[in-house]
Amino acid sequence: MTTIYFVRHAHSTYTPDEFARPLSERGMRDVAEITNLLIDEGIDIVTSSPYKRAVQTVQGIADYLGQDVVVMDDLRERTLTSEPAKDFTSAMETVWKNPAFAWEGGESNVQAQSRGIEALQSLLRTYEGKKVVLGTHGNIMVLMLNYFDARYGYDFWKKLDMPDLYKATFENNTLMSVDKLYKSQD
Repeated sequence: MTTIYFVRHAHSTYTPDEFARPLSERGMRDVAEITNLLIDEGIDIVTSSPYKRAVQTVQGIADYLGQDVVVMDDLRERTLTSEPAKDFTSAMETVWKNPAFAWEGGESNVQAQSRGIEALQSLLRTYEGKKVVLGTHGNIMVLMLNYFDARYGYDFWKKLDMPDLYKATFENNTLMSVDKLYKSQD
């Protein structure tokens, strides 16, 4: 069994720069809680999206283990549009209702899921039998889980916490179980 700990990033301070958007003060406080939840899990490797908020969220467990975070570009969040959506909720509903649809400059669910699954399958091959932390984002995380199980869709995405933590076990390329490990204090 290979275990992937999907860690959705903690609360961030909004900036239009997706790549460099940092965690907020609240988000930084939540990093300690996420780290404490992972300490006793026997983590072997810490990976992340290249986005600052995702790396910052898993940096605590990497520091505890004395490791660098392994950054993988294809774990980045899906690009919804080239410009900020006027109505984010409506834009998200549209791409989830029609997985092949993409807004101008954005990725469809099909495109983003394909990219995310390639990265996830690479992790499953490279770290077979290991416990892997994956610093990620809500949409790409749900798209990766959705590839294996349709229960993980738009409604699931809307209920995610920030941060959030799911322990997913895989046997070869088959998703065996998913357990929520984080309970929001809000």
